[in-house]
Amino acid sequence: MAAPWFEDEITQGLQPMLPGLRVEVVAEIDSTNSELMRRARDGRNAPVLLVAVRQTAGRGRMGRPWQSAQDAGEPPSLTFSLGLPLAPRDWSGLSLAVGASVAESLDPTQAAGVKLKWPNDVWKEERKLAGILIETALLQPDASDRYLVIGIGINVGPREAVGLNTPPAWLKEWRPDITPGEVLREIVVPLVRDVLLFNDRGFVPFAARFAERDVLRGRDVRLSDGTEGHCEGVGWGGELLVRTAAGVQLISSAEVSVRPQSGPR
Repeated sequence: MAAPWFEDEITQGLQPMLPGLRVEVVAEIDSTNSELMRRARDGRNAPVLLVAVRQTAGRGRMGRPWQSAQDAGEPPSLTFSLGLPLAPRDWSGLSLAVGASVAESLDPTQAAGVKLKWPNDVWKEERKLAGILIETALLQPDASDRYLVIGIGINVGPREAVGLNTPPAWLKEWRPDITPGEVLREIVVPLVRDVLLFNDRGFVPFAARFAERDVLRGRDVRLSDGTEGHCEGVGWGGELLVRTAAGVQLISSAEVSVRPQSGPR
């Protein structure tokens, strides 16, 4: 943990939006998401940003493992989770909103070609740069309020493609001097601002932002249930719109995963 993580600066930037927030950096943990979910189930629901230099059991969507740093020295990835109570009227599209926020912070002008793959991946040139895992825990059995945990893993330095479904991309390809702490400092304040915007207004303010970087729109896709079709973008609730032989289907992120089959046409 010798490299700076800018805890004081990040805390100062987040306190006006999330009073009482703590920033914690740990050398090693099984999973930052798992830890915050354990805390939530124990009734610990204050806002917190938990950063791990190394995760030993990181998780992605649908239970897939997220491989984190294994070597000593500078970690090749940034792994962290943001936890906070939240009560939006509709949770639909939250992972897309988070993805749009992260992509915009990593590549504000789109000069590096950072795109978004529905529902929760950040891509560059058909390779995965970052992944997002969102989980929630009920604060009270009969309440609509939940404790939201947003886990984000970003490849900062080079990494091997062995064991990965999608080849990796990494930030140092176009920002060779960037450190994980600097990446965290750049993305977390805009991320919290956007999460609070989502809480107030849902996915609608993010629809156009996601569409600007949508890597699937205009492409033929195959869903994990075997369905094939042509992607027509996302709906106002964040649903994937796929035109199949049976017509346009609205796909929720809880139902299937999706893979592109060709370039845009």
